[in-house]
Amino acid sequence: MLAVSQATLDPSPAAETGLPDRAGTSLRVLTCGSVDNGKSTLIGRLLHDTRFLREDEAAALARDSRRWGATESEPDLALLVDGLDAEREQGITIDVAYRFFSTPQRSFVLVDTPGHEQYTRNMATGASNADVAVLLVDARKGLLDQTRRHAAIVSLLGIRHVVLAVNKIDLVGFDAAVFETIAAAFRAVAAPLGFFSITAIPISARYGDNVVTSGARTPWYGGPPLLALLEAIDLGPATQAKPFRFPVQWVNRPDLDFRGVSGTVAGGRIGVGDAVVAAASGRVTRVERIVTFDGDLSEAVAGDAVTLTFADPIDVARGDLIADPKSRPAMTRRFLANLVWMAEEPVRIARRLLLKTGGTTVSVTPRRIRHRLDVTTLEPRSAETLALNDVGLVEIETPVPLALDLYADNHQTGSFILIDPATHATLAAGMVVEMLEAARDVHHHPTLVDADARARAKGQVPLVVWLTGLPGSGKSTIANLVEMRLHALGHHCAILDGDGLRQGLNADLGFEPGARAENVRRVGEVAKLMTEAGLIVLVALVSPFRADRDRVAALFREGRFLEVFVDAPVETCRERDPKGLYAKADIGRIVGFTGHDQAYEPPLTPALTLDTGREVPEISAGRLAALIHARAMPLAASSFDSANL
Repeated sequence: MLAVSQATLDPSPAAETGLPDRAGTSLRVLTCGSVDNGKSTLIGRLLHDTRFLREDEAAALARDSRRWGATESEPDLALLVDGLDAEREQGITIDVAYRFFSTPQRSFVLVDTPGHEQYTRNMATGASNADVAVLLVDARKGLLDQTRRHAAIVSLLGIRHVVLAVNKIDLVGFDAAVFETIAAAFRAVAAPLGFFSITAIPISARYGDNVVTSGARTPWYGGPPLLALLEAIDLGPATQAKPFRFPVQWVNRPDLDFRGVSGTVAGGRIGVGDAVVAAASGRVTRVERIVTFDGDLSEAVAGDAVTLTFADPIDVARGDLIADPKSRPAMTRRFLANLVWMAEEPVRIARRLLLKTGGTTVSVTPRRIRHRLDVTTLEPRSAETLALNDVGLVEIETPVPLALDLYADNHQTGSFILIDPATHATLAAGMVVEMLEAARDVHHHPTLVDADARARAKGQVPLVVWLTGLPGSGKSTIANLVEMRLHALGHHCAILDGDGLRQGLNADLGFEPGARAENVRRVGEVAKLMTEAGLIVLVALVSPFRADRDRVAALFREGRFLEVFVDAPVETCRERDPKGLYAKADIGRIVGFTGHDQAYEPPLTPALTLDTGREVPEISAGRLAALIHARAMPLAASSFDSANL
């Protein structure tokens, strides 16, 4: 609820104010709100009145105030933070600015974020790791849409303590009724946002009322000034109390005698001898050393940058997440996330994007927008898309299981950004809300014989060769001929044919787009298991949609998935019609048949194109077998000739 203390406090040491002593703790304070509500001036006032300005800064402030200042007889404190010329010319904040100061009770990081709607993305960036939000409101204007938007983003980003600073109270004659009206309105707006505490304070950042010291011109306000409140605020349980999380940033291998993994502890604590697990592989080991530049530690806690070495030589790479084996992150491919959309181009469902969390970057697809947040009412509304600065709840799918926590449990391992794969521009900031897979708490159990050992035993590099093309283009025929040639050379192969699978594993699936996507997904998973057994897998599957094939390709290491386009004109396929399917589609007995009333999306960059409208199957099979043999037996590639097949 909205809290206004009845005690009159000044910013003296905590023991004298009756507030808790937070000496030695640090607080990251976000200042936000609509444009021109006084955020930069407030930060300048805090720095000025706590005497945290160096002599050169004070001299620069006086000089800049004469040039850029909005006041005539006194320093323009906003200029301490607004460093860009564009900010000074326009009198607004564009970039995120950070300033540091401390008092005997606490040290502070002040984060000044833009108020203009155009720069909401910068505000979200600044809010991403703040502890407390100071949300400014102009006493003359009250709550605006941008005020509500910032309140919603603050809530989504997990900030649970909010100070409503009703600024410019001097411009409404220090009227208590104006303050109470705005405070009550914000209480109603913030009700569904789940804040732990909201404290309203009437301030004048320009003149200093209730910022560092209590204002004599607001005798009706009995609460503490802003600084005293920030000095005393209790954030609750620290991240050290949460389960251990360690995103691997890089593998540290300075010489042949040392191998460790480096990164920053994102949650919990870890000690020498403690058990840890690589979340993706399920491999469990124990911490042997905790190495830092200044020497080894016996224990590391959240925020510590360290290098860990392990008792066993487990396979760990950049992007892996090391965790507590008894409290693992979810391994999921489908999850719900709140997105703050930051791009001019609206979000498109089923468009392939890149997701980056920690050191991991994977391909993902937004599948459905559950709702968009109405910034006026802060209520969910149905939506087909998200535009610039929109906030929405979106279902996201990844081709491979991703180690994630809920954002509420760990801000670092439960957050991510979405990236445009073409331009590498950041499109959105995301916070994980819910895991959608039933198997999210099912974790990989490592085997004693790994995939590489199986491949070595078979003497070949496992591959998936994915033949895609129209029905009747010759995929199955070529796959059979290729297997025969590779078998003769001693390769271990298997064929996954679309028609055969639909009679067994995928007999429950239809041919609508969702069922087609699931058909391709299942075939890809089976192919992955077969490659882990060391096999070369030939897949003959129409798989008409690029996005479905791209998701399967993402399951495999680079170079282990070969997309082969079996290209034949639809007229040629119709003439062949080996199973009479085109004829059935013509008379309406088959609906949604690829090549008839269902589009086909050919590969953009196939590893090989086989023109079966021009060359006989034996020639096509010989060319493909030559490519596979070269990839599967790289040492023999130089002496290999497809004519020998």
